[in-house]
Amino acid sequence: MNNKPENITVRVYGILINNKNEILLSDEFALGQKLTKFPGGGLELGEGTRETLIREFEEEFNQEIYVKEHFYTTDYFQNAYGLDKYQLLSIYYFVELKGENKLKISKKPFDKLDFKPGDQTIRFENINNLTENDISFPIDKTVLQKLKNTL
Repeated sequence: MNNKPENITVRVYGILINNKNEILLSDEFALGQKLTKFPGGGLELGEGTRETLIREFEEEFNQEIYVKEHFYTTDYFQNAYGLDKYQLLSIYYFVELKGENKLKISKKPFDKLDFKPGDQTIRFENINNLTENDISFPIDKTVLQKLKNTL
């Protein structure tokens, strides 16, 4: 490996599927571009992976969740997108809403974004209609295919 990583970043994502077989996606403007991914974020030192996911949903969406079962952890090397010399480890859990639904759901991708760094909207899309081209990150593409093969 020529560009051996010097650091690692751990990201934790939630897979939220509603009763219409639709999955929650996050549309964001980050790293100077539009990105579509599963909702979640980075693990902070001193926190567990489930705690990370609970914190991320509360911070980003003001929504409490239950973290259900583990679905997938990256089992191959992946450079972290936008982070030079970082290896990425991604962990995915099924989640469900806790209490009242407070999610502000958009009807279409990137709806009402100002395209400033950190802008984000969320939406549900039917999992059977999604393709790898609809998702931005390589590991999310892997997870989408595994979900389609599992559900």
